[in-house]
Amino acid sequence: MPRGRLRREGGMIGLLYASLGAIIGSGWLFGPLHAAQQAGPLSLGSWAVGAGAILLLALVYAELGPMIPRSGSIVHISHVGNGPMLGRIWSWILFFSYVSIAPVEVTAVLTYANNYLPGFLRGSSGLLSNRGFVAAVLLLGVFVLLNFLVIRWVLLLNSAATWWKLIIPAATVFVLMSLSWHPENLRLQHPHGDLQGMFTAVASAGVIFSFFGFRQAIDLAGESRNPGRNIPIAVIGSVLIGAVLYEGLQLAFLVAVSPADLAQGGWQHLDFPGLTGPFAALATAVGATWWGVLLYADALVSPAGTAFIYTTSAARITMATGEMGSGPRWLARLNGRGVPWLSLLVVYGVGSLFFFPFPSWQKLVGYISSVTVLSYSLGPVVLLQLRRAMPQEPRPFRLWAAPVLAPMAFIVANWIIFWAGLATLTFTFVALTLLLAVYLLFHYVLQDAQDREALGWRHVWWVFPYFALLWLCSYLGPASLGGKDWIPFFGDMGIIAVLSLAVLWAALRFAVADDEMVRYVKELNEVPPTAP
Repeated sequence: MPRGRLRREGGMIGLLYASLGAIIGSGWLFGPLHAAQQAGPLSLGSWAVGAGAILLLALVYAELGPMIPRSGSIVHISHVGNGPMLGRIWSWILFFSYVSIAPVEVTAVLTYANNYLPGFLRGSSGLLSNRGFVAAVLLLGVFVLLNFLVIRWVLLLNSAATWWKLIIPAATVFVLMSLSWHPENLRLQHPHGDLQGMFTAVASAGVIFSFFGFRQAIDLAGESRNPGRNIPIAVIGSVLIGAVLYEGLQLAFLVAVSPADLAQGGWQHLDFPGLTGPFAALATAVGATWWGVLLYADALVSPAGTAFIYTTSAARITMATGEMGSGPRWLARLNGRGVPWLSLLVVYGVGSLFFFPFPSWQKLVGYISSVTVLSYSLGPVVLLQLRRAMPQEPRPFRLWAAPVLAPMAFIVANWIIFWAGLATLTFTFVALTLLLAVYLLFHYVLQDAQDREALGWRHVWWVFPYFALLWLCSYLGPASLGGKDWIPFFGDMGIIAVLSLAVLWAALRFAVADDEMVRYVKELNEVPPTAP
């Protein structure tokens, strides 16, 4: 079986467009409607909160990424500070986070396509029909097949799609605001138009989901010619460009809606009967039928392009789990073109399963918002650990005021997980518990004693009370998020902030020795992971 090497063929623009192409996907097609339904005009604040939260995390990873410039480096980073067991757990979180996003984008493509090719959805439920499920599995397979190209062609295809994906949303803002301008809509508050709706929309309306793509540049670091320069520019630049675009789209959506459509049920009950694409429906309603037709075409390009690039990064994350022993070693095998082909097949098989329990766009988004932000939350911990262990190590990008901004990023990440709701959090933690049980069964019962490695329980114990208390806060929290309503929304946020600081202290206090961290990072950087 041929074993190749990854190719360093990704430039700064390629990495920037990889992140930006992942950010501009199905989120802009559906997010503004769902955000308006949950928060009314305060949905503008939802996008600002989401962008600010992701920018905090992006700044953290802009420093971490170049320190371990390997493809799938997020997996490697998770093994740095608290031993192999934590690395295993976070590798699983990362795997499910990445492998589930392409199915979201495929679902978005079929949701829009259902308008002119009926039969993909079950009535008005938004759920995939049997025909829709088959189409989804086949379409996901197409993106996997395209990823068998060498990385240079993958990035070129993505860059071409990203130009289209930038132009169409920006032009949509202009078209809607020039044809329909109702600023009085901004004074029509949501029936529950308080700050709670603004915050919960961040997690459950697709707001935070829309910004997740910033990490694509980090995932492809091992295939970049100059990761120290390219990664920070791509990560930070993609978030800033995406934030400006999404704020413009949300404003255009709010002021373009006819006041007559809001007269009956307000923002909460805003709907476009018979049409499953809110922007295309809105364009048609304001007299721009021609633009609505173009938006239906873009509804294939935008989410399809995002599904394509997420398939690329998901394969790299899966490959890294094989390299680190969190998954089977054969996941790290490359073909002669430097493509992790076995990982691509695993991404396809597992990704197809996500069409079963979450067969609609918004259901998938709720789950992914929780599990992906949970995967992000380890970054601030590792950043502070490496600052302590390697204070003089040269850093291409150095986060200003890291002792303040890193804890803030950790708190914000836990807030977003909380905003996703109890049901999503329960599903995530139950799945992780089952995975851990299976792994421990294999490790302690089925594996020979001489083959077992030390898992470092002393360094990882804090994760279990962290997850349990985070779930308990959600369980006792507001009824609007599925809780018992024993703790008010903002009181719960305060408790989670204190919990976050306590967890951060424990993670730093029980980290592996500094010299062990230094040795680990140097070993990763000494072994050339790519072809020149």
